[in-house]
Amino acid sequence: MLPEELEEELKEAAQISMGTEVWFAFSRLVLRTFAHTSPQISEDDLDNITALCDEVIEMDAYRAQLFEYLKNRMNAIAPNLTVLVGELVGARLIAHAGSLMSLAKHPASTVQILGAEKALFRALKTKHATPKYGLIYHASLIGQATSKNKGKVRLHLSPALSPSLSLSLSLVLTDWRLV
Repeated sequence: MLPEELEEELKEAAQISMGTEVWFAFSRLVLRTFAHTSPQISEDDLDNITALCDEVIEMDAYRAQLFEYLKNRMNAIAPNLTVLVGELVGARLIAHAGSLMSLAKHPASTVQILGAEKALFRALKTKHATPKYGLIYHASLIGQATSKNKGKVRLHLSPALSPSLSLSLSLVLTDWRLV
């Protein structure tokens, strides 16, 4: 049914682990195989699908490069915050607050619901329960906790952020003065 060369390529690709790049190479191979056995996909369509697979691979590589950059910047700017909540959540908290300095000025109760202002004001307006989490909900420590313990972890994590932010801020300001 399949030409021998396509069959061999398909077997080799199936034996390799399914990493992102390998997965798209495998997808291209399956598409070529399907196009060879089924005349419904034209050569032009196959070229477009292959180009799309290449773009997705490039975007994945760019995403990995951006994450590496974010990781390096967060470790340099706010290492304590990064250890407590992770690079992505820390960057989102800083971006939402406007700067590291303004985030350091917020009390723990505000940092806890930072990112949930819309839900907070809607709850206050309708006299319903206020939100417990904001952006901090996506921190790895809270994600690792059981649903029963998420609230306890949140209550202990929020007050720990303020001193760590102040320490990170003092380190950043000290470094800036030396330069």
